[in-house]
Amino acid sequence: MTTLHWQKSSHSSEGNNCVELATAPDGTIRLRESDTPAAVLSLNASNTDSLLDAIRQGTLEDHRK
Repeated sequence: MTTLHWQKSSHSSEGNNCVELATAPDGTIRLRESDTPAAVLSLNASNTDSLLDAIRQGTLEDHRK
């Protein structure tokens, strides 16, 4: 099993309330919430671009309701 090098934004505080990113050996981007590191989302470059565009545009919906 490969150990990923997780990075968080320099804008994040020292607490456990941020998103962390890592690049896997297969080229996919991995995302996780720092306070729940076992839940990892795996995206290819195209999916990552789409997610970031939606975040920037504020078009994501909260499906937790």
